[in-house]
Amino acid sequence: MADPFEVRMKFTSQLQHLNASVTSAQKAAQYALRHKEMDEDLHSCILEQVERNNMNTRANIMYFIEHFLDSAQKDGHRDYVRMMQRDIIRVVDAVAPDDGSGAANVRVVRKVLHALQNKGYIEVQAVDQIHEVLRERETTSDDLGLNSPNGDVEMTDATPSQTMPKPTRRGGGSQKMDKRQIEQRIEEDRERHKRERENIWAIPAGPDAEMNKMWEETSDWGEDDDRLLAEEAEDFRKEMEMRKCPHRDAINGEAG
Repeated sequence: MADPFEVRMKFTSQLQHLNASVTSAQKAAQYALRHKEMDEDLHSCILEQVERNNMNTRANIMYFIEHFLDSAQKDGHRDYVRMMQRDIIRVVDAVAPDDGSGAANVRVVRKVLHALQNKGYIEVQAVDQIHEVLRERETTSDDLGLNSPNGDVEMTDATPSQTMPKPTRRGGGSQKMDKRQIEQRIEEDRERHKRERENIWAIPAGPDAEMNKMWEETSDWGEDDDRLLAEEAEDFRKEMEMRKCPHRDAINGEAG
């Protein structure tokens, strides 16, 4: 059996070095599942890191949670899912605290919560209650001195050992992030949005996968479709009449 202290330290390091890549999330998730006999201890690592690190690391861990619960569900280890259900409010409070310092993380929290709800990890009622609280914590990116094309900016490349500056309370001025932090956040947001666009166009494996995807995305046949088809048929008939198509005349002659 691996040394508990060593496992904890390694998992903590993986959480601190998460970024926009899927690889970093997969590596941390697989490590936690490989040592699932220490699930309570490793779950506590997640809570500690979202409470102790800078806002960039907290946002990265929030994105990681969705991937982690997917992996845990697939692995059949639902204890990780249950523990996150129990502590989701604590996580949200850490990622987007009510002192205004994590306002730029509110969109990150909303996005992940929406995904967790859709996948059945978090109850709808709990998510709705959290959204009500988040409305009071959200400010525009301009209030924080940020300017991201995607609106989800405040990542940083600061080392995990660096402590967060003391946040300013709402109404007492906004906490500004330096140029280096903003640039990395923008870059990682772009990477995530790029991956999301790729997933939209991705087609599942299988002989009829593309046809099934088109079928699912096509709306049901309705009255508008009947009307459109009738109008197109009428337009085609009028066009044939105007052209006096020889093929049509030949067909009518044979019928006569």
